[in-house]
Amino acid sequence: MIDKVGDREIKLCCATFYESDVVRMLLGDVLHPGELALTEHLGRVMGLGPDDRVLDVACGRGAPAMHLAERFGCHVTGLDYGAENVVAAQALAAGRGLAPLPTFRQGDAELLPFDDATFDAVISECSFCTFPDKSTAAAEMARVLRPGGRLGLADITVSGTLPEDLQTLLSWVACVAGAATAEEYVAILRGAGFVDFTVEGHTKALVELVNNVRRKLLGVELAVGLGKLDLGDLDLSEGKRLARRAADLIESGVVGYTLVTAKSRS
Repeated sequence: MIDKVGDREIKLCCATFYESDVVRMLLGDVLHPGELALTEHLGRVMGLGPDDRVLDVACGRGAPAMHLAERFGCHVTGLDYGAENVVAAQALAAGRGLAPLPTFRQGDAELLPFDDATFDAVISECSFCTFPDKSTAAAEMARVLRPGGRLGLADITVSGTLPEDLQTLLSWVACVAGAATAEEYVAILRGAGFVDFTVEGHTKALVELVNNVRRKLLGVELAVGLGKLDLGDLDLSEGKRLARRAADLIESGVVGYTLVTAKSRS
């Protein structure tokens, strides 16, 4: 566990990174493997319906939350650490005429700004691995769920210890350095009081995402070379190296993508 200064730095860097125009260019509005198809699959596995109040933790610009509201008719509250993401999500939902089903607010996954037993379901896609204090985040998710409520996570998993060159802040922000095994995620969630687990592997979706990012990085490199794009403080060479390393680790079975569902105790 890194110190509390490191915790804050990770949260701020994650928020800033995923709000950037370059990341939107690479990933679009859906910042996780499998895109909205896997979000919808998660909703079906969880049995979401029109009567459900759903919390999407680390919702980004809100595309998955809006998709769940449209497909299942549930009321979705999206929470994100980044203020710009929240503003963008609110504007997008209003523009698509989806209010009042999806709503968005700023907040911290480790200190959820909601009363106990507020929600019927909680989801978090490709975000749990970036939370510095996963046990606290899991306990907060359990707290805001009603008894018997449903939890759905889809996230990066790792098998064994990552190489030292991936123990960097950028690697953490990019969902690698903070990842754990599926068994460790289940243990953390079980410690927070969750039961009735199901686990599914979806590494193919991660392969597709990484390959797509690598292709787009070539376009970014060309745009930078032509003076048409300013990356600011982002290190393109480090991003390309990390994408190559991620592809190698996925191929070797060290890194994967896993969907975990569970229920809070009745």
